[in-house]
Amino acid sequence: MKKTEMFCLLCAQPLHLVPSWKSLLFSHFPSCICDKCSAQFERSSMPTALYQYNDAMKTYLHQYKFLQDVALAKVFRQEIHAQLKHQTATIIPIPMHPQKQQERTFSHTEELLKAAKIPYTQLLEKTTTETQSSKNRAQRLQSAPLFRLLPDKQVERKDYLLFDDIETTGTTLRHAQQVLLEAGAQSVRTFTLING
Repeated sequence: MKKTEMFCLLCAQPLHLVPSWKSLLFSHFPSCICDKCSAQFERSSMPTALYQYNDAMKTYLHQYKFLQDVALAKVFRQEIHAQLKHQTATIIPIPMHPQKQQERTFSHTEELLKAAKIPYTQLLEKTTTETQSSKNRAQRLQSAPLFRLLPDKQVERKDYLLFDDIETTGTTLRHAQQVLLEAGAQSVRTFTLING
């Protein structure tokens, strides 16, 4: 098989990839970061998240979300795909406020799922541009609802899985869970790329 050369999306060093029959047969995604960069990410011990928040993840999130480097959605596609490919619940990515999405040009949660080839549906819309990280604990607990159902959307009596990039306090996910449960969802679980 022909050797192909690509470059690490994080450090730009050459990646020397040799396609294997395993990757062709089992639809593994080709690696897009080098082993050195990959080793800097710390796996989460929690079953509801893939990784822990550390310095490498902080740098990744800054480049992906705030510097709008949408190509970085591919970095964790293999892990997200492996975790969610057999999911029977309907997956709902946590949405951004439309104004924020316009500023950032893409939805970071949706792009992570797209890169991992995971189907999803959107039932929610965010009602505020404020971020939970800008508030203290008391302010987060007293927050007005952060989400509402999209117009003309129905919540069926079935299982849902909320997907977000990072969980810090859990406030965002709890607010989204509450909206879905009150609208008739049978159950609403959560899964995140990172546990903060």
